[in-house]
Amino acid sequence: MEDARSKGATGDDAEVAAWIAAAAERIERYTQQLFEPTDRVVVADVGAGGLVILPRRVRSVTSVRPVLAADDAPSLPSSAYRVTSSDVLGQVDAVRLAWGGYNDLVVGAESYSGGWLGLWERWGAEQVSVSGEFGYAEVPLLVTQACALLAAHLQAEAAPSDADAAADSSLDVDDEGNNVRIEDRADEETTADAPSSSTGSTQVDALLAGYMNLGSLIGGV
Repeated sequence: MEDARSKGATGDDAEVAAWIAAAAERIERYTQQLFEPTDRVVVADVGAGGLVILPRRVRSVTSVRPVLAADDAPSLPSSAYRVTSSDVLGQVDAVRLAWGGYNDLVVGAESYSGGWLGLWERWGAEQVSVSGEFGYAEVPLLVTQACALLAAHLQAEAAPSDADAAADSSLDVDDEGNNVRIEDRADEETTADAPSSSTGSTQVDALLAGYMNLGSLIGGV
């Protein structure tokens, strides 16, 4: 919070915290990264050889299940897949379906039915749903600085000048220069998880250049 104040953010602790949260959300949308451990469910395509590239840095996986219309498929056992993480130099964030093993207590995955491989082939699933913990172990210093800078930037943008207020009838400015009118925008479409081309600050964009997730966005994130 003090970092944001040093960059120009003003107000009480709750107000500054709100601008920091708004900045963090915009940074996540821009970089397509999670900068602290976060429980998340992601859906990803099953590629050649059972390779599932995950769209976020993976820390741990708690369940992997095929995406089916019936939505009643069991989770695969941990012995049926292997997890790799970009936390390890040279590795990628992925689940590699090993296709091995069986479970005589799961209908269709019995040893005499071909095990998990046989069951998967009968499912014909092209995607898997992966539950687990994703994100960086801790927020990188440059990202912390970028968030503080962007929080101050967003707050400044929300405080129009007297000339702006006079020219724009949609603005209702209080004594501190904040627009306090709330408009009904329920009919407007929103895409909360859509990637953004910029944070709105070229300086912040530059600080985040090394943290961009350049992989393709996968549905369900």
